[in-house]
Amino acid sequence: MLTQLLSGVRIVDLTQMLAGPYGSMLLADLGAEVIKIEDPRGGDPTRRIGPPFVQGESGYFMSVNRNKRSVALDLRAEDGRRVLYDLVKVSDVVFNNFRPGTMERLSCSHETLREINPRIIYCSLTGFGETGPYRDRPAFDLAIQAISGAISITGEPGRPPVRMGVPMGDLGGSLFCALAISAALYARDKTGQGQYVDVGLMDCMVSLLTYVGQYHLIDGRVPVPVGSAHQSVVPYQAFATKDIYIVVAVFVEKFWHAFCEALGIDELADDPRFADNDQRREHRDELTPILERIFLTRSGDEWVKLLWEAGVPCSPINTLDRVFSEPQVAARDMLVETDHPRAGQIRSIGNPVKTSPFAEQSSAPAPLLGQHTDEVLRDILGYAPRHILGLREEGVIL
Repeated sequence: MLTQLLSGVRIVDLTQMLAGPYGSMLLADLGAEVIKIEDPRGGDPTRRIGPPFVQGESGYFMSVNRNKRSVALDLRAEDGRRVLYDLVKVSDVVFNNFRPGTMERLSCSHETLREINPRIIYCSLTGFGETGPYRDRPAFDLAIQAISGAISITGEPGRPPVRMGVPMGDLGGSLFCALAISAALYARDKTGQGQYVDVGLMDCMVSLLTYVGQYHLIDGRVPVPVGSAHQSVVPYQAFATKDIYIVVAVFVEKFWHAFCEALGIDELADDPRFADNDQRREHRDELTPILERIFLTRSGDEWVKLLWEAGVPCSPINTLDRVFSEPQVAARDMLVETDHPRAGQIRSIGNPVKTSPFAEQSSAPAPLLGQHTDEVLRDILGYAPRHILGLREEGVIL
């Protein structure tokens, strides 16, 4: 499903790897025209990350670059920068995730591009932001999860540190950039002025600490991993069943009696040790083994059916094969098929934002390196065929 909330918005996308391209893809899914600028000498490094590869095309790259057009352009060359400047003149957003100072060395700083287009929204995503003592440090998802404290609260008690299974250090930055760019576009409609947006991955992950961070700021306690459990709520964790693990989330009191009834333990509903969440938290070590024994008596799907019928929040812990077989995933168009020019028919994860009354459209696949170079230079910039040929002969474009 491709919605058109950002129809008419043109984004010059200089981002690569994961932090950045995911955010620009979300904007492309919402209808923005995203022109991905890639180095002619291999393009985005994720084109080479795998396996799996399909006909030489990286599944990693495909996951965060649908609905974009690729222009292979050498920004180290003066003629390459002139092409970028021409694109900036007719675009709304420039989005980059180079390390601090790189855009300045390329003569593509915010100040330079603002002179070319005063209405431009310039978004910079870096590991630690454009200011501060860590400004020039390199960073990837793992390092950001670690330094932000996220890894310190992930995993089972007493076990070695583990990162989150999804790269939230990178994805969090992408999400905040998509939000910030959307807000800046709205502000520009009101004021006519462009914006400089500075987003740091560490800042984003610290923000995502939310209540865990707030707990520490209030009482000074240093939180530790609690596995699938919750610091404040009981029962709120994973349980083994006969075949799979499931989770239950008795987050508010109204679920407790329904939960006990579904499990056939009505006598525990009003037990003074478990009568409310405060008591259940105090007696967690008594309640949890009781529940563990009970859940082992049925299959996971049986328990999930019983608990859902009772209105109790729960879910199976799905492996990815089960995820992509869920009827809800199909009903919400969270799997889409694209016809890739080299890899053929590819299933991809869909756009999570659903709007109306916009019509559904099929998604465009992730582009080949430089697939749209001629098209963009000819149709958007009006370059003559001889000009394009000259740039290609000079090695400025692919």
